[in-house]
Formats: sequence, C-alpha cells, structure tokens
Amino acid sequence: MSKTLMIGDLAAATGTKVNTIRFYEETGLMRRADRTASGRRTYDVEDLKRLRFIRRARKLGFETKEIRSLLALSDRPEAPCGEVTAIALAHLTDIETRISQLTRLRDELHRVSRLCAGGSVAQCQILEQLAENW
Repeated sequence: MSKTLMIGDLAAATGTKVNTIRFYEETGLMRRADRTASGRRTYDVEDLKRLRFIRRARKLGFETKEIRSLLALSDRPEAPCGEVTAIALAHLTDIETRISQLTRLRDELHRVSRLCAGGSVAQCQILEQLAENW
C-alpha cells in the first residue's frame, strides 16, 4: 500500500491529535513528514505503522526515551532481541514498584479514613494523622 495520508488522515486512523503527531516529529520519534507543493504534511503506511507502535507503547506506559530506544532497535532487524527484552523488563520493574507504592498509599488512606468519628474539624483525626510524621 503506497497510499499517501495527510496529517488529519493519520490522526484519524490512529486516534492521535494532530498536535501530538507534530510533537512526535519535533522530538524525533517520527520522521519529518514529506511536504506537498503547498506545504501540507504527507505520510505513508510506514508512518502509520510507526505511529501505531508509538501509541501502543505510550499506552503501556513507556517513556519517550524508552520508545526511542525500542524504535531504534526495530529499525535494526539484525539487533539482538535481548535488548528489547531488557527494556521491557526494566519498564515492568518500574511498574511493579509503582504498584507497590500505590498499594501502600491506598492502605494508609483506608486506615486514616476510618479514623473519622464525625464532629468538628478541630477534632478531626484524619487531619491529625496527616499532620503526623510517618
């Protein structure tokens, strides 16, 4: 498929805002688009695939630096897959750490919220607990 897409078509096909596509170009995640004689950006099927890749990686929580590394590896089919795995596993470790932190926060907020016995703010145990050092 060698169909040419305008930026609006690319945005619609991927659920991406036009400004986001421009941002991805500026940051180097996407190549600078070719331009028509009137200056309109044009894209091809490879750009569509790349943008879908970026969108999926963002949904999985990968940071721009990680996505850039993954894209660089995907542009080198002969590169060892172990490098991709290492990036994915490092990201997974970060996510598991954040989940653990959020779980502790949730548990603490449950504990503190159960301290409320009603009454006035002057006697509020939740506010008292928030003022305490952990």
